[in-house]
Amino acid sequence: MSIHTIQVFKRFERLWHWCQVALIFTLMFSGFNIHGAFNLISFSDAVTLHTWAAIVLIVLWAFAIFWLFTTGQWRHYIPTGENLGKVIRFYAFDIFKGGHHPYRKTYRRKHNPLQALTYLLVKLIIFPAIWISGFAYLLISFGVVELTGSIGLGFIALVHTIAAIAIVVFVIAHVYLLTVGDSFVAHVKPMITGYDEVELTDEELAYLQADEPRVLKDSA
Repeated sequence: MSIHTIQVFKRFERLWHWCQVALIFTLMFSGFNIHGAFNLISFSDAVTLHTWAAIVLIVLWAFAIFWLFTTGQWRHYIPTGENLGKVIRFYAFDIFKGGHHPYRKTYRRKHNPLQALTYLLVKLIIFPAIWISGFAYLLISFGVVELTGSIGLGFIALVHTIAAIAIVVFVIAHVYLLTVGDSFVAHVKPMITGYDEVELTDEELAYLQADEPRVLKDSA
């Protein structure tokens, strides 16, 4: 294994990430405004902003899911038990004692085991919960369907709020982890430029040099 600088995040992946960031913060802002945490804009404007941001985000997610499966990038989000305990121990204890991260990116694994597990849970549980509850709430609000008798609008709103809080917690944890270990810039830079240092086998390096030379920036 040798370390090389390669394009880890594709152009669409970076666009998807930063658009998602902007939309999620827009939803957080409008959602807190709707719940009365502050009143920087009117309630009706907050609802309109929240609704349109949610629709755009759902469209973005649909394109992202299609991209993940057509490009094979979905494999990076399948968790593995290998080194999972070491990564958990690092974030729970070793990180506060100046320990080194036990995981290094590879060509086939750009997310560490804990990242992959967290992203998978977010994509399979939290995102669907907020999609379904939000879509149901929207349909009920427009009078398209009547679900309040069997499920209850309050229950739908509660599920939506819990899922939203879970996303807020995820965002806070995500931003916090960007500030530990390497510098904040070092963590964020790959999602801007697309390039990061990863471990490559001789076979992977030969493949990139022969078939995808633009992906390989330079070698250590």
